Amino acid sequence: MILEKDYFPQRIVCLTEEPTEILYLLGQEDRIVGVSGFTMRPLRARNEKPKISAFTTANIEEIVALNPDLVIGFSDIQADIARELIARGINVWINNHRSVSQIYNLIVQLGSMVGQMDAAERLVREIQGQINQISRANLQQAHKPKIYFEEWYDPLITGIQWVGEIIELAGGQDIFPEHRNASLAKDRILADGSEVVKRNPDIILASWCGKKFKKDKLVSRPNWNQITAVQQNHIYEIDSEIILQPGPAALTDGIAEITQIIADWHVQQHSDFQSSFNE
Repeated sequence: MILEKDYFPQRIVCLTEEPTEILYLLGQEDRIVGVSGFTMRPLRARNEKPKISAFTTANIEEIVALNPDLVIGFSDIQADIARELIARGINVWINNHRSVSQIYNLIVQLGSMVGQMDAAERLVREIQGQINQISRANLQQAHKPKIYFEEWYDPLITGIQWVGEIIELAGGQDIFPEHRNASLAKDRILADGSEVVKRNPDIILASWCGKKFKKDKLVSRPNWNQITAVQQNHIYEIDSEIILQPGPAALTDGIAEITQIIADWHVQQHSDFQSSFNE
């Protein structure tokens, strides 16, 4: 049975970037009437759609004035926004997707809500196919580099679940796997930065929640000059827009960039081995 278009939401407000990106990928951008001010993907959405929220705050009156039939948000962090909108009689859908599989779920669920289930499933299969190719290529590598991902610098905060999973899918080892299932940043704080020194990562990835990464600040920490990644200069910044949003960007551009960093690391290790062998 084919449902009428009117059965699906016609005026959607997206309080975070990932539903905006998904709707554009599904060709449903005309349904969006408001977006987060942090939206960067697709970039055209910043110019085409009214910006009505930050992450923990939103202009409730502007949202109400847009007369949305659905507002989409993310996590308990936006619970207060959701509560206010619900009190004003607005339908709100809050997601708590924090793993790679849950991002796939989000894509399909959102697709079904706008009558695009088939297109959403095709998008997921396409992304899964690309990631499977990356994973199969990684099977050829005997050694996986140890990777430290830093989400914030003061205090030090390690990566969330989907980031750790992406690191492993890209061929690396997340050195703080015990932290990543903690949904709140405060539960992923490293009380002692020397723990990174002890675990001695081969690669350091940093994405400071939209703030510009300062390499000199990182390498000047006490005893961090003993870390292999620092000694060999395998320190990289990953743009927040392609790794810290639990949406398609992390599963496409994010994993592609980390995969390339790991591939370059393997090349460097092989070159160093050859040089030492020839000596």
